[in-house]
Amino acid sequence: MHATDDRPPGKPAQVRRRQVFYIPGYDPIHPRRYRELYRKEGAAQAEISGYQIDLIGRQRSGSYGWQVTGRIDGIETEAEFDVLVWADIVRDSMKLNIAQTYLLMARTAWTYIATGALWRLMRLRKGPVIAALYPVGMLMLQLVLALLLGHILGHVAAFFAGHVTLNTGAMVAGYWIGFAVTVAVLLRWFRAVDNKLYVYYLMHDYAYSARSKGANPPELEARMALFADQIERALHTDVDEVLVVGHSSGAHLAVSVLADLLRAGRVPQDGPALAFLSLGQVMPMVSFLPDAHRLRRDLHELSMQTRVAWVDVTAPGDGCAFALCDPVAVTGVAPDQGKRWPLVVSAAFTKTLSPERWKVLRWRFFRLHFQYLCAFDRPGDYDYFQITAGPMTLADRYRNRRPSASRIENPVSKYTNMAA
Repeated sequence: MHATDDRPPGKPAQVRRRQVFYIPGYDPIHPRRYRELYRKEGAAQAEISGYQIDLIGRQRSGSYGWQVTGRIDGIETEAEFDVLVWADIVRDSMKLNIAQTYLLMARTAWTYIATGALWRLMRLRKGPVIAALYPVGMLMLQLVLALLLGHILGHVAAFFAGHVTLNTGAMVAGYWIGFAVTVAVLLRWFRAVDNKLYVYYLMHDYAYSARSKGANPPELEARMALFADQIERALHTDVDEVLVVGHSSGAHLAVSVLADLLRAGRVPQDGPALAFLSLGQVMPMVSFLPDAHRLRRDLHELSMQTRVAWVDVTAPGDGCAFALCDPVAVTGVAPDQGKRWPLVVSAAFTKTLSPERWKVLRWRFFRLHFQYLCAFDRPGDYDYFQITAGPMTLADRYRNRRPSASRIENPVSKYTNMAA
């Protein structure tokens, strides 16, 4: 393990009460989906693994979450979950019409190509790069199909207009009316069924960071400051562990939030154990961009500190994540000496899911990206529910765990400059 094996002074060997902060990825959906996912999958994992998880829904002003009681290894643990919501920011960023989305597509593609980030990302994992190219290809395909069908139906409209009026001008007008109406209707239909195709959703996802070339937009920085305040308040309570979980794009938000707290001296030395679990991270999509100075500095600083245990869990079977890519090392901001974090661990979907279950999920890419939050029918040492509702701190659970031997640590990013 990268970190010292000495337990911080005053920290309990056993967790009775835990505060969990979950930071979602780029997701416009109401956070209740995460509660229901935890309820369903927690019950399934408990049945498989022989322990008990009880969930109580809870909603209070200013936050959304739930309470959990876990009975694992004969020990009862209480956990309070809070979802750190930024879905409203996501929804606002998606309020673009079709033409604006196509313009955004062109700008995003140009940003990744012109900066050289695309080619360097492909040297890590092709899966997430293909996932990033998917909305570009599909938007282009939708446009070509709309133009082709518009051309065909435009000629049909021109034929009927000419047949009725025997006027060349009417034929031309009929063509352009038929063409325009067909293109508009088909493109709107494609957008209406995007809940099945995920084209517009993914396009806005990748564009959100690319729009500012890796810098956080002001509205996101303001929200992250509120996240930091919530976490700091929990660090002054009598819980035994404060656990921050960042999934997908939420992982790089968590990195910066935690780095801010540490840098400002807002993490009490005699407070609860503080831990960070990053799941299915896509940090290189942001950290490889030229203006991601802040994220690169935060990665660098979080990799050296001794206060926060950081475990990064991905799986090669997740085509939407940069699986087993150490986000600090591949970004090129690992310190020359003293690097302690993250501990890079594989969820090993092909081993922790039975062949039957893997066959069902293998080509469901977006579902697999959420597998970290779900039950495994052949669980290994990664169990989301034992981590969040069990009696061990994250640091203790992985204290003797060696990092994945197949992790990628080669510095690949072209841009390594950090914020002052």
